[in-house]
Amino acid sequence: MSTPPIGQIDEVIHGRLRLGVMTFLVQAEAADFNELKAALEATQGNLSVHLRKLEDAGYVTIEKSFLGRKPLTRVRISKAGRAAFARYVNAMSDLLAAGRADSDED
Repeated sequence: MSTPPIGQIDEVIHGRLRLGVMTFLVQAEAADFNELKAALEATQGNLSVHLRKLEDAGYVTIEKSFLGRKPLTRVRISKAGRAAFARYVNAMSDLLAAGRADSDED
């Protein structure tokens, strides 16, 4: 039985909601707050907390402005975020492959 590569999993991305944000942004490049909230079925407070964590890690940038009199928050994936997401996907692929290999040996 081999040791699974669990240490390669990025804990910042691995949370369900943060993974959803990153997956959405990898495809869309940028999204407004309400678009993410609806797509991920998240509450405003919960999404805010997770976006802050991604921003603190340098994986997303958050731009606040106004559209007319309404506040507009845009979230954009950074170059570092795109690279971190690619590493995360590769690490998960390795982890799942290791699990399959171990189950095939049984």
